[in-house]
Order: sequence, then structure tokens, then C-alpha cells
Amino acid sequence: MIRVLLVDDHAVVRTGFRLLLESAASVSVVGEADTGETGYQRYLELAPDVVVMDVAMPGMGGIEALRRIRSHHPQARVLALSAHDDPVHARRALREGAFGFLSKRSAPETLLEAITSVAAGKRYIDPGVAQRLALTDLEGAASPTERLSEREFEVFIRLARGETVQRIAEDLRLAPSTIGTHLYNVKQKLGVANQSELTLLAIRYGLIEP
Repeated sequence: MIRVLLVDDHAVVRTGFRLLLESAASVSVVGEADTGETGYQRYLELAPDVVVMDVAMPGMGGIEALRRIRSHHPQARVLALSAHDDPVHARRALREGAFGFLSKRSAPETLLEAITSVAAGKRYIDPGVAQRLALTDLEGAASPTERLSEREFEVFIRLARGETVQRIAEDLRLAPSTIGTHLYNVKQKLGVANQSELTLLAIRYGLIEP
């Protein structure tokens, strides 16, 4: 029996995943969480075999939760989920230690396949995303956000969604001045002047919804 923890800020999504997974005899959903913070705590309490985690959530997002889980429990197996099927989110999640990456746009039955693979210690990447990753590497058409460090990218995405420096600092448990430094570096690397331009760039590369 594969014990699964679902972490997603949308209750409807979690309910749909639970119903789908519990229809399979090999999977048991042992817990749910609606934020990265709660997901991290629930992982410590439940020690599930697989964590299915949305990478983009309010507060401490999925990437930060993944980072914290893996830093204390390197053996943790996390399947990262995203509403976006761009290669940037996939590459970032995999670099942080996710065992797999799946687009929410994939067929429902793919989720069970991905969880089974990750539970067995096998990598799983959404086929469509894997193709985009390969093409990006071959054609050299990577997003300019590839120049950002992992932390800078996280700050960039949050700013692009309209979050304030103070809010980001609180969620990531960092000083506002540190976030300000990341913001300065992001602007320099991406060649943008303000938060509005960050948002437009993120939309252009499919990193956030318009």
C-alpha cells in the first residue's frame, strides 16, 4: 500500500485526487494540506511514502516546502504538480529534489502511474513536459529566468503575482532587506525596471496565468 500525502491549496483538486487514488487498491491517502507550511508539518507527522505537492501555493509555496522536506529528509519522495506545463517550473522542482513532475492538465490516470513510479524510486516526468525540456536544451530557447538562482526565481514568481516584499519575507522567513537584494538581482538579470514588467515577462513565458 502506497501512503500518499496531498498538498494543494484547492480543496476541489484535493477531493478529486483523493477519489481517484482511493479507487486504486494500491494507494491510501493518509493526509491532506492546503499550504506549504502545513504540508511540511504533515510530512513530519505522517512520514508518507509519496508527497503529491502543488508547486504554486499562497504562503510558503511548494518549492520552498519541497526544499525544507528534502533538507531534513533526503529520502523523501515528492511528486511535484503544476497547473503550468512549461519546462521552467519542472526544471526548478527537479533541481530541488522532486522525484517527478506532472502537469495538472495530464489525463487523470497519469497521476496513479506517476505516484507508483515515484514510490518505487523511479523518476517520472510528464511526457509533454519532458519533450519541452528536451527541445529547450536542443534549441537553446530557454527562458531568461534560467539565469536566476532558485531563490531569485521564487521571489520573481511571487513578485510577478503581485505579492509584496514584506509578505514574501514573512513566508520565507527572511529579512525584507534580503528579499530587496533578490529583487535587485532579478531586475538586473532580466533587464526589467519594475514589478509590472516582471509580471508581463512571467505571463509571456507561461509561468503565471494572465
